[in-house]
This record gives sequence, structure tokens and C-alpha cells, in this order.
Amino acid sequence: MGSYEEEEVRSLLEGGLLQNRNSELYTGDGSVDINGNPVRRNNTGNWRACPFILGTECCERLAYYGIATNLVTYLTGKLHEGNVSAARNVTTWQGTCYLTPLIGAVLADAYWGRYWTIAVFSTIYFIGMCTLTLSATVPAFKPADCVDSVCPPATSAQYAVFFFGLYLIALGTGGIKPCVSSFGADQFDDTDPKERVKKDNAGWGLGFGIPSLFMGIAIASFFSGTPLYRFQKPGGSPITRMGQVLVASFHKWKLEVPRDSNLLYETPDKNSAIEGSRKLEHSNELKCLDKAAIISDAEIKSGDFSNPWSLCTVTQVEELKILIRMFPIWATGIVFSAVYAQMSTMFVEQGMAMDTTIGAFTIPPASLSSFDVISVIFWVPVYDRILVPIARKFTGKERGFSELQRMGIGLFLSILCMSAAALVEIKRLELARALGLVDEDVAVSLSILWQIPQYFLLGAAEVFTFIGQLEFFYDQSPDAMRSLCSALSLLTTSLGNYLSSFILTVVTTLTSRDGNTGWISDNLNEGHLDYYFWLLAGLSFLNLLVYMICAKMYKQKKAS
Repeated sequence: MGSYEEEEVRSLLEGGLLQNRNSELYTGDGSVDINGNPVRRNNTGNWRACPFILGTECCERLAYYGIATNLVTYLTGKLHEGNVSAARNVTTWQGTCYLTPLIGAVLADAYWGRYWTIAVFSTIYFIGMCTLTLSATVPAFKPADCVDSVCPPATSAQYAVFFFGLYLIALGTGGIKPCVSSFGADQFDDTDPKERVKKDNAGWGLGFGIPSLFMGIAIASFFSGTPLYRFQKPGGSPITRMGQVLVASFHKWKLEVPRDSNLLYETPDKNSAIEGSRKLEHSNELKCLDKAAIISDAEIKSGDFSNPWSLCTVTQVEELKILIRMFPIWATGIVFSAVYAQMSTMFVEQGMAMDTTIGAFTIPPASLSSFDVISVIFWVPVYDRILVPIARKFTGKERGFSELQRMGIGLFLSILCMSAAALVEIKRLELARALGLVDEDVAVSLSILWQIPQYFLLGAAEVFTFIGQLEFFYDQSPDAMRSLCSALSLLTTSLGNYLSSFILTVVTTLTSRDGNTGWISDNLNEGHLDYYFWLLAGLSFLNLLVYMICAKMYKQKKAS
């Protein structure tokens, strides 16, 4: 009998040692390899996998901005569109680029996983890039050049080819944007403290062909890192889970929510019932949704707790609560995105009406957006090395600023950006009047370099707002909804671009009535683009006030 007990104790000890050894060898966050097997810590994920993902993101961004920054110039100079029509087409396309991530996010979270979603949509993206390149190089796919002041418009077929390629890109980017940053974060094990801490005058065919090449490199970079990646299993459709909470709470609307939240339904296991998600602690807001987690007398009698349309876990209810709490913060990002959209539209058109020569060199107006990139490169280390340590002394927070504070600073800088653009335009119009150029559609002898401050301020605002948004939506989102929440942060950019198109349409309609020239005419010298910039500055100021109220009321997520 003694030998049997000793054998049992030995087997238990060996089992415990084996379990501890496995926890040291394998990740603890449920990640698997491409074949669905548990992954080892020492030869997958971490920084060794990140260069491939970063390479994909870098090349995709190069491809996207290679098109976006030059698109308004191409539409006005090669497809012979007017200023308002070109700006509206650009912002509508950019809005669609940030709307399609909702499709990619749902597919990634519910069905395909982030890896295969990126792979499929990158291929669609590449096809769109190649189509766009053909539309800019094949003579039959583009209108003839202008002869004097006569510019033949593009035919319906030429527009069809061009916009087919353009909107294939918009669809393709929908599977990349919401997944790349989250897929990169998946390479670090949340349960391991160490990992947790750790073309104006150039050929347009070449202009679109180079981004196409980079997109091809992006796909090759992404696939080459496959053996090193860690994968999170899809947790089912988040939209379905939210619908289940709403339906279950509606069915039980007559029931009273117990004061003791421990009486609400939750799985007894350590892990959540939702694949790939940790449990969430109960919160006291939005108690009407807690009704979905009430165990009714009928369910107690039957012992059947398996129907999610009549009974939801606390974690499932909290997922929906988190999204509702995030909504006001999310909504305030729309106006900022409308401001950001000006960089590739009205800033470029303003630059086209300025002196683009410096000595013997001619600066393409779209190339001024490089100062936005320079600003980002400048502000990121300044923020990390200087501002964060200073802020840390005052706030006591490891990051210096919270995500909400960071976004607020960015919103304030966007007001300064629009004010700077308006002041430059006032000076340009004064010079046009002084030189008698109001009735002539020609550039004014004000150097385009005066635009640098507005681009620089926009880059600073981008560092604070967009990066703050990515951190906020990733940290505050439920584990199984991270792709969806990343897509929601991108949706603000989509709606911001649509808002920009809407404002352009309304402003043009209202200011050009009764034969008036309007604020934004094809000849900017006789318009008032400065009024348009002041309008956006005013909207940004009101948006900042609303944001401050919402940020003060926001309550953080609590994961068990």
C-alpha cells in the first residue's frame, strides 16, 4: 500500500514539474503556430518576428501615401478635374480606405485570424496597385494632354479603369490596417512580464509603379516571417456576441439585477468562454445590459446555461459596455481626421497656387507632405526622451501622459495647424491683390516653404493623436475584439474624410449661390480658402471642448 502511495505522489510531482516546464517552454496566452500547435517561447514571436511585420506595414504605408499625397495633383493635372471635385474624390476614397477595415476586422476576429486576413487582402491591394499603374501608363486608359487652355475630359471607360484600381486598393487596405498592429502585438506574450515590457513633373506611370513595387515587397516580407509568428485563434464574431447581449437583456428586461454581481452568470473556469479572451471584471455602469447575465428561475430548474441568446456571461456583457464607453472618445476623432485630410487635398491645392521654385529647383506641391513625416520623426524621440520624463515627474505615470491626455494634446495642435494654414492663405491673397492677379489663375510669388509650419504642426498632432488612439483602442479593447477596435479607430479617419467631403460640398454650395465666386473656386486667387481653414479651426476648437468632457468621464477597462 505504501509503495502505491509513493508511486502516486511521484506521478503527481512529475505532473506538476511537467506542467511548470511546459509553462516555461510554451507561451501562456493561448497563441499557436500556423498549424494550430502550441508555440515555444524561445524560437517564435517576440522581436525576431517583428521585422517581417514592420516591413509589411512600412511598404504598405509607402504604397498608400505614394498615391494619397499625389492623387489630387493627378486628378487636376492629368484627369482635368476641378479643385472641389478633385478634393472630394480624394477624401471620399480615403474615407473608404478607412471604412473597409471593418470588413477585415470582422473576418480576422471571427473567421480567418489576422495572418490570413493580411495575406488575402494584401494580394487584392497589389492587384489594385497594378491596375492603377496601367491606367497611368497605357495611353488608351488616360485622357490626352491639354492643348493651351483646352483640356479634354476623361471618358467613362478611363474613369472606370482608374477608379476600379483605386477602390481595389481601398478594399485591400481594409484587411491590413486593422490587423498589422494587433498582429505585431500578438508576438508578445501578455502573461510574460519580460515580453510585456519589452511627382508633379515625373511620369505618372513611375509614380504609381514604385508604390506597386513596394506593395509586392510588403507581401514577400510578410510571408517570409511565417515560421516565426505566433497566432491567436479567432474568438467568434464580436458582432454576434454584442447582438446576443442585446437580445438576452431585452428578453429579461422585467427581471431585477441582483445587488451582488457574483450572482450574475460567469463560467467557473479560469479562462473566459470566449476563445482567446481573458475574463473581464463587472462594472456598475449600464446596468440594463447586466440583465443578459441574470440566471432566470427557468434556467436554474433546467440546468441549461448553453443558449447565448438568452444567457450571456459577465465578460460578454462587459465587452459591449466597453465599446459603449469608448464611443464618445471615438467620435471626437472624426473632426481631427477631417483636419488631417487637408494635407492631401487643400494643402496641396494651396501649394499649387504658390511659388514652387527655389533657385533652379522646382518643388512639387505634394512633396511638402514630407515635412509631416520629418515632423513625426522629430517629435517621436522628443516625446519619448524629453516630454515623457518631464511629465512623469508631475503625473507619476510610467508613460508620462495617459492615452487620453496624449490625444487631447494632438487635438489642440490641430487647431494651431489650421490657424497657420489660414494665416498663410491670408498673406497669399493679399499678395495676389497687390499684384493684380485676382482674376488670373496663376501662382502667386509667395514661397511654398511658408507651408512648412502647418505641415510640421500636423505631424506633431499626428504623433500625439493617432498613436494615442492606437494605444487607447488596443489597451482598452476586449482581448477578442482587438482587430475590431483597431478598425473602429480607423473608422474615425474614414468618417473624417467623408466629413471633409461633406463640408466641401456644403461650403461650395452655400458660398457660390447667386453667381458668387465661392470660398473654393478653380482660381484660388479669387476665392477665400482662408475662410475654409478658419472654419475647420473653429470646429476643431469645439471638438476639443467636447473631448475634454468625455475624457474626464471615461472609466478604464478592468481585466481579471
